[in-house]
Amino acid sequence: MIENMPRKRPPFVYPEKSRHGRDTLYFRRGKGKRIRMPDDMQSQEFARAYEAALAGQAGKTTNTSRAPSDTLQWLVERYMESGRWINLAPATRKQQGLLFQDAIKRGDNPAYRGITRKTMMRAMDARATTPALANNFLKAMRGLFRWAVKNEYIEADPTLDVDSFHYKTNGFKVWELADVEAFCNKWPIGTKPRLAFALYLVSGLRRSDVHRIGLQHLKGDVLSIRAVKPPHHLITVKTPQFLLDTIAQTPFGDLAFMTKENGQPFKSKESFGNWFGARCREAGLEKGKAAHGIRKFSATAAANAGATTHELMSHFGWSNPAQAEIYTRGADRQRLGIRSSERTKEHFEHIMPRTSLPGAGKI
Repeated sequence: MIENMPRKRPPFVYPEKSRHGRDTLYFRRGKGKRIRMPDDMQSQEFARAYEAALAGQAGKTTNTSRAPSDTLQWLVERYMESGRWINLAPATRKQQGLLFQDAIKRGDNPAYRGITRKTMMRAMDARATTPALANNFLKAMRGLFRWAVKNEYIEADPTLDVDSFHYKTNGFKVWELADVEAFCNKWPIGTKPRLAFALYLVSGLRRSDVHRIGLQHLKGDVLSIRAVKPPHHLITVKTPQFLLDTIAQTPFGDLAFMTKENGQPFKSKESFGNWFGARCREAGLEKGKAAHGIRKFSATAAANAGATTHELMSHFGWSNPAQAEIYTRGADRQRLGIRSSERTKEHFEHIMPRTSLPGAGKI
């Protein structure tokens, strides 16, 4: 439907002049709510927003809303009807939706036009004790207000020049060889935790994908799956024999290798992640070492083996080269250091004196 969207206005879409004299588009079916549409009818954003409006997905939010039209809640609801919101990953929509609700509650549903840069700076200060959460809040609000400016709900973005917090963190703890040995000793081949570990290690996937992998994703020795994050990114890896052997010796479900003890698949990535984290603790691994630490371990091993930045990006589903370079940088330093020292070794041997002490070799 996206590719075949006609150039003329589709049904239920009509033009309207904004208060600034700009041509805008709205969707309205019968006596339903007016839904602001993206301006470019040929864009994928418009097509997705139009499909959502036709399906009633956007209307559900507005029909149940009683928020005054000048409030933050009302603006958030309009944002959640937009193509931009629809195109966000489900996990991102869930996270940002909770952050919006928290902001609405804290501010007693303030007027969105009254939110200024100073307001946003105070809001960040109020969240300073949890800097990661504060930065996620700023990111969500920035997306909301940039969209609002573009669609002429407001004239200026109050998040401009509001800085995120800089804080030191080592992130998830990377596994070491001792952790691998401890885990494998606790969970031998044939157990579900061992299969989960092997899938994490080889695929480099996140928990949101590992718990979905099944036989349908395995063709011979090639594993291929569309990742949840980034959306629709195709991850393709060649599986070593030890993973194929582990799969063959472990009970699994019809559509997913990873199932609970009752044979049912995990309902969410969170439940699967909690289950695997508990198995890590049972293996004696320190707190903080779980699934994502295997991902780091795998990426480090790949970089040390000579994987390039773009190869790592494709393997681990990173869209930003900076993420891959975290792993390649250290590996490159080691390889380049050895290569450089080998080049200069003969030169050093030529210029250095053969004797180790003054007068050595004299009688």
